[in-house]
Amino acid sequence: MNPLILKQAKKIGVEVKKASDIEKKLDVYYEGRKIASIGDSDYDDYYSYLKRDGIDVAEEHRRRYRLRHEKDFDHLRGYLAWVLLWGGS
Repeated sequence: MNPLILKQAKKIGVEVKKASDIEKKLDVYYEGRKIASIGDSDYDDYYSYLKRDGIDVAEEHRRRYRLRHEKDFDHLRGYLAWVLLWGGS
């Protein structure tokens, strides 16, 4: 598990584990109860781009992700994906 994802999870008071569904990246828990599965396992996230391609590429992908998904941030899964997988705040 990426330490930056764990840091983001701690910041918002949730725990994360590898998803039990192979089509998802993470299961998110609050007070021991699973509240969401997030991240399509077929796609990269901010930290994947950051590690593989560097900060400039990662930031561009983050910017485009935000444009596509900003409307989803009002919903739990959209918010969690933004914060945990894309380093948003």
